[in-house]
Amino acid sequence: MRGRKVVVLGDVMLDEFVWGDVTRISPEAPVPVVDIKRESAHLGGAANVLANLVALGADATVVGVVGNDAAGERLRDSLREVSPGQDGFLVVDENRPSTIKTRIIAHSQLVVRADRELRTPVNGQTEKRIIEKLKDALEGASAFVVSDYDKGVVTPRILAEILPLAYSRIPVLVDPKIRNFSSYRPATLVTPNHHEALRMTNLENDTDDGLANAAKLIRDRLGCDAVLITRGDRGMMLQEGDEGAIFVATAAREVYDVTGAGDTVIATLAAALATGASLVEAAMLANNAAGIVVGKVGTATANATELIDSFN
Repeated sequence: MRGRKVVVLGDVMLDEFVWGDVTRISPEAPVPVVDIKRESAHLGGAANVLANLVALGADATVVGVVGNDAAGERLRDSLREVSPGQDGFLVVDENRPSTIKTRIIAHSQLVVRADRELRTPVNGQTEKRIIEKLKDALEGASAFVVSDYDKGVVTPRILAEILPLAYSRIPVLVDPKIRNFSSYRPATLVTPNHHEALRMTNLENDTDDGLANAAKLIRDRLGCDAVLITRGDRGMMLQEGDEGAIFVATAAREVYDVTGAGDTVIATLAAALATGASLVEAAMLANNAAGIVVGKVGTATANATELIDSFN
C-alpha cells in the first residue's frame, strides 16, 4: 500500500474528547457529574479516513469543507501534520461552521456527545470549488473514496460530475448515507452498515439471508460492482457479481469503542484495491483493521505493522 495515492471526498470534522471520572450525581438533575481530567482532539469523518490511509502507508488526499473558525484552523493544522500540503485541498466556506463532535467519556464509557454542525447542502459556488479540487487531486490516483456523513459536503451535483470520471480510471468506493443513495453511481464498491442497508431497501430482516437480499437490491438499484455490508460484531458480508454472498467473521477480540471503525474499514478497502487486491482480500484486510481499532478508546487508526501482526 505504500505510496499508492488515494483521494477522499467527504465531511471532514474534528472529534473532541473530554476525559474524566464520575463519583457523584448532580443535585440539579439525575445526571452524572464528570470531573474533567484531560482533553484531546482527533481528525474525524473523512479526515479520519485520510489518517487511516496514511497509517497504512498510502499517499492520501482529502477534499472537504471547513469553516473560517478556530475549529477549521485546528483541522487544517492537524491535516498538515498527518499529510503535508493536504490543507490546500480544503475549501473554506465563510457561511458554515466546521463540524465538531464532542464526546465526554468517564471510565472509558461515553457519557454524552454534543455536535456542532450545519447539515444543509453546500451552495453552488462551494460545489464548483470542490469539483475543481477533486479533478486536480484525482490526477495519478489509484483509488477514490466518498465518505458521506450527511453533513452537506457530498451532493448529487458533485457525485454526478466526479463519479463517472473517477470510475473510468480507478476503483471507486462509497461509504453511503440515505439522502444521496440514488446518486452513488457508478461505483466499484458501496459499504453500508446493516442498519443502513435495510433502510435503503425497505427491508427488516437482519439475518444473513435478509442482508444478502438487501445487498442484491442495492447492486440492482445502483448498478455498482459489489456491496459490502458491515455488521458490527457479526463481521462483514460481501456481495460481488451474481455469486453467493461471502461472510467474513469479526476479527475483534475486545470491543472498547466503535468510534471511527467505519472510516478504518473503507480506508483499508481503498488502500487494498489501489494495489490490485481482490475484493475478498480487501474485505479480509479491512475486517482485521476494524478489529484493531475497536479495541482502542477514541478515534483510532490501525497501522501497517498492527494489521500484519493481526494475521499472526
